[in-house]
Amino acid sequence: MKTREELRAIRERAREALAVRDSEGGPRVVVAMGTCGIAAGAREIVSALLDELSSRELTDVSVTQTGCRGLCDREPMVEVIVPGKTGVTYCRLTPQAMRRIVADHLVNGQVVTEYAIGAGPEA
Repeated sequence: MKTREELRAIRERAREALAVRDSEGGPRVVVAMGTCGIAAGAREIVSALLDELSSRELTDVSVTQTGCRGLCDREPMVEVIVPGKTGVTYCRLTPQAMRRIVADHLVNGQVVTEYAIGAGPEA
């Protein structure tokens, strides 16, 4: 960093990233970040999620975290909660699967059943 403009650009990117994490009223993605989730790759899932939300300019999605969900053998896990619909828990995720969930579920409203736990037609 050599100039004030570079510092301003870094600050603006940080603000945009935080805005994605703090949105209200839209869909919410809760990432399980217990020790088992982190060991299974939850940090990479969060990174892929935030990158995909940013690249698609989805600013109404809130990203939060929780502790262990008690299904350690199914980590990494996220729950997608769309207002007015049943929440869907996704498990055994990879960064590529998380990007697909953003595209299919958050953008197009289609549950990605191959990663979902107990996904039915009402999800």
